[in-house]
Amino acid sequence: MSAIAERQHGLITRAQLTDLGVGRGALRHRIGTGALHKVHHGVYAVGHRALRPQAKLLGLVLASGPDAALSHAAAAHLRRIRRSAAALVDVTRPSRGRAPAGVRLHCMPLPPDQVTIVDGIPVTTFERTLLDLAAVLRPDALRHALEEAEIQARPDWRVLGELVAAADGRRGVRALRAILDERSVGTRITKSHLERVFRAFLRRHGLPLPQTNTHVEGYEVDCVWRGARLIVELDSRLHSNHGKFERDRARDRALTIAGWRVVRVTWEHIHAGEEDLDRDLRFLTTR
Repeated sequence: MSAIAERQHGLITRAQLTDLGVGRGALRHRIGTGALHKVHHGVYAVGHRALRPQAKLLGLVLASGPDAALSHAAAAHLRRIRRSAAALVDVTRPSRGRAPAGVRLHCMPLPPDQVTIVDGIPVTTFERTLLDLAAVLRPDALRHALEEAEIQARPDWRVLGELVAAADGRRGVRALRAILDERSVGTRITKSHLERVFRAFLRRHGLPLPQTNTHVEGYEVDCVWRGARLIVELDSRLHSNHGKFERDRARDRALTIAGWRVVRVTWEHIHAGEEDLDRDLRFLTTR
């Protein structure tokens, strides 16, 4: 019993107790002596009443059934994709039935390969969590959630694409597919191609041309207007990874401390936000 409770933040289920040979009479005796404390129907704390936050979440999942997992906003919060202050905890399970108190139950298919363990709690995978969020978030909030997931370098974008393809017609899938399509364009753009496109953009709008691929304060930068103390870094996702993301931000901070303004420009900025980018660069290069 103690070995199971240690793995489950001090919790154990009625089914697990039965497997250990604990019958109804023995269960009542343990509850009466304080060896077990009822947390939810069929879920007990071993030897104590105080529950850590992880135990409270796990207790709700365990009370929802053996095939249940934390999902939607609750899974996104646990994975630090998106904060949630919802009063109810989202749990998904394949079968229908009553939800335990405190649970917002989602009854839908939940294949085993779409569930993993995080801090001892069954939770939907990164990819399934993003698919579920698409059904409950506005497109702008969904885009932000995907950006947070990408910063952590966690999702397998191929797997997410397969989930989206298989979920055709499900609520939110169209918005998620559109965001993934935009991202796909960005990941196919090489740095050299992005540099050519950016220079063409500058010429088209009559903006001053910068020095390119040169050094400032000991760092190699993509574009610099020295008189304006402005640096533009061209962000291509083709070779991006978490380590490079962190190094680039540390370099940006060092250049800012040295008195340079650092602006990052992407493929989407040049094409989808051309007017805004023109206005901002025109302001920055004349200051």
